[in-house]
Amino acid sequence: MYVELKHIDKTYGGYQASENINIGIEKGKLVALLGPSGSGKTTILRMIAGLETPDSGDIIIDGKRVNDISPAERGIGFVFQNYALFRYMTVYENLAFGLEIKKVPKKQIREKISELMKLTGLTGLEKRYPNQLSGGQRQRVAFARALAPGPSLLLLDEPFAAIDAKVRAELRCWLREMIHKVGITSIFVTHDQDEAVEVADEIIITNKGRIEQTASPIEIYKNPATPFVAEFIGQSSKVEEYYKLKGFKKGNYKGAIIRPEFVESFKSDNIKFKDVIDYSEEGVVEDISFRGNCLEVKLRVGDMVLTTQRSLERRPIEIGERMHVIVYRLYAFDDKKAYLLKNSELEGKELVTF
Repeated sequence: MYVELKHIDKTYGGYQASENINIGIEKGKLVALLGPSGSGKTTILRMIAGLETPDSGDIIIDGKRVNDISPAERGIGFVFQNYALFRYMTVYENLAFGLEIKKVPKKQIREKISELMKLTGLTGLEKRYPNQLSGGQRQRVAFARALAPGPSLLLLDEPFAAIDAKVRAELRCWLREMIHKVGITSIFVTHDQDEAVEVADEIIITNKGRIEQTASPIEIYKNPATPFVAEFIGQSSKVEEYYKLKGFKKGNYKGAIIRPEFVESFKSDNIKFKDVIDYSEEGVVEDISFRGNCLEVKLRVGDMVLTTQRSLERRPIEIGERMHVIVYRLYAFDDKKAYLLKNSELEGKELVTF
């Protein structure tokens, strides 16, 4: 592993920000620290950077324990949430700053900056000041400046938080492409699920100062390891009496998480579902929200409110309309783990949902 955190603890007064944190990150990987506010993700990032000191445990970078090494000597590039660009310096001067501190010859500085400007799509903006740039351009400058000294590790603290939605979506793809092109090990903090899933090779989910799960985005989505991950990832409905749904039996679980893609709703006259209508529940449409490429529909089934998505190509429905509802599968959970349960009534039956 290129970056390792072993048995890290960190407290602020009586608040436990990190509890027995154990992380291993491979060289060249782009990793997201994902979690809600106050989950400890930024504390982890700052300890790796050397901006915070752990109370116990070891931080290892490239096989070397760095707990007692200053931030400047760790070989780390840091991209801050607010860019932290020097307002009275041009783009060129911002990029050159770190190299000048290291007393790199001017010719090498010019060559390095020319290379970075081309790599990050900033060519022609060398003489502009930060206030003359768009948010996306400022973020690219911050990224290029972090790369200028040739760090072995790149840390990014919510790099897209200050950028509007459309530019943010474009920058996600750009950042992933750039980091893989450069080949630098990178860790970024985010509370945005979509951001983590789209950008990261691997996601580390934090909650209340602990690590809940570490895996690829697909693995985390399909196989959440804990109740928190099952509820936190995706849009989910949390229910207690899941066993009242047809096809599910009561087990030693405290409740269940049901995602929109696990739910289908249809009318009696829909011949595509004629073979499974006997296994459906009765539901009522409580709310309909337009989501651009689909409708988000909330359905009341007994005491439960479930969410599903409905294609715009299907027959329009209205609030108050009665529907048949089928739950294909769900995540049941106890105190520690989440378990995927499938609807036993639907085994061997083909459902056509388009």
